[in-house]
Amino acid sequence: MADQTVTSSEGPTPRTHLLPLRVRLAYSVGHVLNDLCASMWFTYLLVYLTFVRQLRPTLAGALLLIGQVADAVATPFVGIESDRDDDFWLCHYGRRKTWHLIGTVCVVGSFPFLFTKPMGNHPSSQEAQFVYYAAFIIIFQFGWASTQISHLSLIPDITPIPHERVELNAMRYACTVASNVLVYTVTWAALGISGTDHEAQVGPPDGDVFRDIVLIVVAIGAFFSLIFHLVVRDPSRGGRRESRSRHTDEYIRSLVLDRSCHFVWKDWFKEKAFYLVALLYMFTRLYVNLNQVYISLYLQDTLLLRRESIAIIPLVMYVSGL
Repeated sequence: MADQTVTSSEGPTPRTHLLPLRVRLAYSVGHVLNDLCASMWFTYLLVYLTFVRQLRPTLAGALLLIGQVADAVATPFVGIESDRDDDFWLCHYGRRKTWHLIGTVCVVGSFPFLFTKPMGNHPSSQEAQFVYYAAFIIIFQFGWASTQISHLSLIPDITPIPHERVELNAMRYACTVASNVLVYTVTWAALGISGTDHEAQVGPPDGDVFRDIVLIVVAIGAFFSLIFHLVVRDPSRGGRRESRSRHTDEYIRSLVLDRSCHFVWKDWFKEKAFYLVALLYMFTRLYVNLNQVYISLYLQDTLLLRRESIAIIPLVMYVSGL
């Protein structure tokens, strides 16, 4: 059954949700794994590589760069491929959810290795560690892009109603905020509990702490991804046809509106607003990412603060910016 909500602009106006509340909630947590891993990636990767693994700063920075380049390459590739209707048996699961599942498996299978020491009993050279981490970073970034693109592109597939699409995006962002807060809180607790010297900075002895943090984060994210896959149905398996039969009037009105505004992909490059939004988003992400990446290094390398500061200060900055 669809949910009925009432709003009043010039009087009571019924608004219909095609998706029940449980589906909307399940959709909103489908990106939690990505959000948790992204928070750790930007905030703690350089700290872990330079202070715990003690890689040269140039190698640590190169690994971060490799990850961002891999993400930039994988994102358009996944976007194009996820729009195709293939007859491969796995695609019968739904084209969007298939890519989401592939991405989830890649992230769960690779991200924990970025915050654990290389396998083997003998110490590895810095160059060998670089190759080791680079391989897992590429797999992780491919998986991250697969999950992100498929999750976002599922919104117009599961509902044609504009206000419901906005609501799904809002709920998705709320989970992003909660994920960042959770990562910083878990890190604060883990660094505070481990050891007795609370004035010490992050160092090689904290390797096990970061291992525990990443395992907790990935386990929580995998749990929410499981909820997403169990509850949310991909319309490419027939869900859209069922929705149309249940909510014909609202569906057709919204669908007509969507088609009247539909662009071929080449048409977007003729729109001035496309470039304005792209530049605004790019510079916003650049500002946020630079803060996340370098604040922890600044606290440890320049201010020489105790190790809990790499969780407390980012948490305060993030919450105060909401």
